[in-house]
Amino acid sequence: MGKVLNHKCLLNCCNLLFLICGGFLIFGGFYMFSDTKQILLSRLLVSTNEQLNSLSQPLFYYVAFGIAVAGTIAILASIMGFWASILNTYCFLTLYFLAVAILLLAESVVCLTLTLWPKCLGISLEESQIVKALQQNYGVPGKEQFTIAMDLAQTKFRCCGMDSENNYDTSTWRLQGHGIHNSIVPLTCCFLSNNHDPLSYLDPKPINESQCQALPVVEYSKYRHTKSCFEYVDTWYREQFVMFLCAILLIIIIEFFVMLSIILNCTKMSKRPCSEEDLNEMSTRITKPNQPQVENVYAPDIENKRISPRGRARKEETTTSTDFKEVYIQPQDLLKCRHSTNFKPARSQYHISTRSYFV
Repeated sequence: MGKVLNHKCLLNCCNLLFLICGGFLIFGGFYMFSDTKQILLSRLLVSTNEQLNSLSQPLFYYVAFGIAVAGTIAILASIMGFWASILNTYCFLTLYFLAVAILLLAESVVCLTLTLWPKCLGISLEESQIVKALQQNYGVPGKEQFTIAMDLAQTKFRCCGMDSENNYDTSTWRLQGHGIHNSIVPLTCCFLSNNHDPLSYLDPKPINESQCQALPVVEYSKYRHTKSCFEYVDTWYREQFVMFLCAILLIIIIEFFVMLSIILNCTKMSKRPCSEEDLNEMSTRITKPNQPQVENVYAPDIENKRISPRGRARKEETTTSTDFKEVYIQPQDLLKCRHSTNFKPARSQYHISTRSYFV
């Protein structure tokens, strides 16, 4: 009994951890929804993929939604686990096991895909491709999210361009004149007077715009950022990836222990020892066996047979197994007692001659 209780306690502890992980996932999903800058920067990660780049929202928006949904499913599954531990039936334990197994399989697939084949999800940070995406999309009508994401990266990391500040020289933004007249680089590449403002990337105010847009390096080196943004964006992506991967691995470990506790409970249900009440009931059944429910048609004959001067005092006693043995082994004696007659048919009445009377 103690072992069964220990396994139930283990399952409840795993359920509690699973419930906490579900709440953590929901909190993380809503936190990502509220962090608009992180979501906006994720637009740069899929800029090389045409299908994902054409989505209405950046990548992290859908990731946050998926994390919140996974947390909700985890909470529902943990509630089912508490019910399964209380009822302790194969049905609820099996449903709980399947729910946890599906979550574990889905998270493992996502984790392996992000680690081994990130291009399958459209995530690519190849320098040449992202530079090409910058030159094609920045400042172009219909690509406002990419433009704002690039401005945010240049303001946050204090950089200009992806691999160099010269990326804008052959960009669509400069060749087709989508920017300010005679602008060599965007204003977010300049040193800003409102850099402390969290929304400075939307309304940049250079310290000296004319010197920032100058051509000689000597003139703009003190008023423009000269570092490339690719290294900063790549470092930011790796930090987000490590955080996301650690969270998934922690949840996978907890789900594995939950599945292990479910298996232990299912195996111990078949090997559960009997309680004291069960042992008492079994002992009463052995000492006092149930009377046969079939009506004994020979009971009156047994009573008549056992009536004697000594047996009248024991008339109310129950019959023993030897009486039943005598009754069932020799029933012809009872029939003789019931139908006592001295009639014996003559031999000629049932004797058939074997002699042939035909010639």
